[in-house]
Amino acid sequence: MKKVERQQLIREIIAKSQIERQDDLVAALKEKDVYATQATISRDIKELQLVKVPTNDGGYRYALPAQGNIDNQTRLSTELSNNMVSLERQEQFLSIVMRPGNGPVMASLIRQLEIDDVFSVIGDDAGVLIVCRSTDAAINVEKMFRNLIN
Repeated sequence: MKKVERQQLIREIIAKSQIERQDDLVAALKEKDVYATQATISRDIKELQLVKVPTNDGGYRYALPAQGNIDNQTRLSTELSNNMVSLERQEQFLSIVMRPGNGPVMASLIRQLEIDDVFSVIGDDAGVLIVCRSTDAAINVEKMFRNLIN
């Protein structure tokens, strides 16, 4: 598994699970058939800028850094402007072709924005498939993305 994909999986695990230690994260990844050393996970934590936040039971867990929708929208605009190769719509589907390695970042940003018109987002190394709730919703999302391109 590539670093970008592993880091996306780490984001998902951190968002859904209470991970207190690096070893817990190594174990959670192993459950998903992703094998990484504690040293690799330590570097990923640093690059992802994960933070430790208090839990209700007095312990600490890893969390994603606090970022509001405005910041994510700015990041989305930057990613679209710098790394998008093409954007196409067919019915309620949007396909974004990205430069290699940028698909997971784009998919993650779109998910974080929690756009009402978006039903699901699937990302791979160089592409993102966005499933919208309707054709009209896809038109709205496409317009929004095109407006974000500098």
